[in-house]
Amino acid sequence: MKTDLTDTTSSKINKALVLGRRAIGTPAVGMVLTLVIVTDEENAYDALKAANEASREHPSRTLVVIKRVSRSPRDRAQARLDAEVRLGADASTGETVVLRLYGEVVDHAQSVVLPLLLPDAPVVVWWPVNAPSDPANDPLGALAQRRVTDTYAAEQPIQELTARADAYTPGDTDLSWTRITPWRSMLAAALDQVVCEVTSAEVEGEEFNPSVELLAMWLADRLKVPVRRSKSAGPGLTSVRMETDAGPIVLDRPDGSLATLSIEGQPDRAVALKRRETAELIAEELRRLDPDDTYATALRFGVERLDEEAATVAPETVVDTVVETVVEPAAETAAETAAETAAETAAEAAPAAKPASKKAPARKAAAK
Repeated sequence: MKTDLTDTTSSKINKALVLGRRAIGTPAVGMVLTLVIVTDEENAYDALKAANEASREHPSRTLVVIKRVSRSPRDRAQARLDAEVRLGADASTGETVVLRLYGEVVDHAQSVVLPLLLPDAPVVVWWPVNAPSDPANDPLGALAQRRVTDTYAAEQPIQELTARADAYTPGDTDLSWTRITPWRSMLAAALDQVVCEVTSAEVEGEEFNPSVELLAMWLADRLKVPVRRSKSAGPGLTSVRMETDAGPIVLDRPDGSLATLSIEGQPDRAVALKRRETAELIAEELRRLDPDDTYATALRFGVERLDEEAATVAPETVVDTVVETVVEPAAETAAETAAETAAETAAEAAPAAKPASKKAPARKAAAK
């Protein structure tokens, strides 16, 4: 059931929700939370589709806030709110309200959303794209107990991680962190199977993927070892290698669906490690609404600190250069000592020959 409302208000939208529930025969509200999606017109369809699929596990009232950009100064001065109310089969197992804001009301979206929140139910705000630098201080983010962003959709994902760490507030989370949950579970399970000490690690993945940095920071924070990152063609994360005193542990996923777990002294095992859709990621985030302390610790570890600790592991070329620098002066010193010894012996053998004694320094210089 769909109801279109043009130039409406929040009270009229609430009334349309009540009438719609009575029309489909479900007057009671069976929603467990309110999910607010802040997006643009381009990404609204994909975000709403993912939210509807996630609502099968978490029945919720979904409010889609679309801020429309007015073309002319006259349109920007006129405030207008259009809404589309979806119930029943058109909204999966929940309720959906698509809000389109025009003019000055764009800067006051929280005033439109606040009357539509479910009473005594948690609020989750999700920015699929264009997330604010400080979600907790955003007017809509201040209404929520949980704030979901996605640094993978940012123009500068790695720099965005640093900004997220500086502005972190309990309740913030990132879908780039949610994507590595199966990797973290698999690596933790692999370390439980052997008694060993990890000395170093390497994470391989596509360039400009924040999940690679987050997984590397998590490993460095938990294992207290230097972690290197290397580039690959993807998709996403492709490999994690941990060097231990009992042999390497490798989790390799070259095709984005099936991974191979290799542990020294054990046969290789194929494990399912498929790349998950956005609906699965949102459903996972809605399972727990308390602060994610593990994410906070890994995020605050810092990309800069990760680079510094990785730089402490000297490459082989640097080691070779150092060896050559040490060996060459030693060889020169040995040659000089031998030449001096030979010159002194010749001088003692012919003490009366003055020309020979004069030539000895010349041979010494030549030896040098």
